[in-house]
Amino acid sequence: MGSVASAAAPPSPHSALPQEGAPPYGPGLAGILPQTSVGEEKKEEKVDYLNLLCPVPFEEIQREALMSLKPELFEGLRFDFTKGLNQKFSLSHSVFMGSLEVPAQGSETIKVPTAHYEFGANFLDPKLMLIGRVMTDGRLNARVKCDLTDNLMLKVNAQLTQEAHYSQGMFNFDYKGSDYRAQFQIGNNAFYGANYIQSVTPNLSMGTEMFWLGHQRKSGIGFACRYNTDKMVGTLQVASTGIVALSYVQKISEKVDFHHDSSFPCV
Repeated sequence: MGSVASAAAPPSPHSALPQEGAPPYGPGLAGILPQTSVGEEKKEEKVDYLNLLCPVPFEEIQREALMSLKPELFEGLRFDFTKGLNQKFSLSHSVFMGSLEVPAQGSETIKVPTAHYEFGANFLDPKLMLIGRVMTDGRLNARVKCDLTDNLMLKVNAQLTQEAHYSQGMFNFDYKGSDYRAQFQIGNNAFYGANYIQSVTPNLSMGTEMFWLGHQRKSGIGFACRYNTDKMVGTLQVASTGIVALSYVQKISEKVDFHHDSSFPCV
């Protein structure tokens, strides 16, 4: 009987080396770790400074802080009732019984008991808003808001009283541009005012205002800036009257916000 001997061929020296293009840490991790191409760079979004969003109106630059920190408060009893007659026209009734604070000499205030009834009529349209209020003491308050064009708006506020020199009236012309807003104001007592606000970056807007009160021979100028993101809003206002106003709103969670508003003289 003969015996048969067989021997396997020695492995090729090239089979012990990793294949070309395979990672040195083994082929098993290749499907786990992300593959990145050589020379790949993160592309940053370019800001189109010629196509920025329109900022908020200059008079509403602190609206987030004022809505929470300065609500409409009163002392007494108030009852409001509104009845809609159709989709655009409605009537309102309001009764108030309480006290009003009247400033006195120094830092003290005097509370005066008062009670009045107020009747109102409202007309609301997408391009025209008319609001009127008549009180038992003879005062008449009227507001008009009319869209003259797609970018130009007219607002009128008037208060007529039976007492001399206490009636007031104000006309505002608001123009809304692509990335700016402008407003011109005319009122009684030879009052003239104007303001302008411009978007500088997607998060920063800056503006200025000025006024002239002819009867009192007074004038003033102010500057303001507003910085806002998805979670915070910060504003700064400086006026020639020596007042500096700051406000800050921070969104902490879905149900918690932090609001701060302060003003102090700067002489």
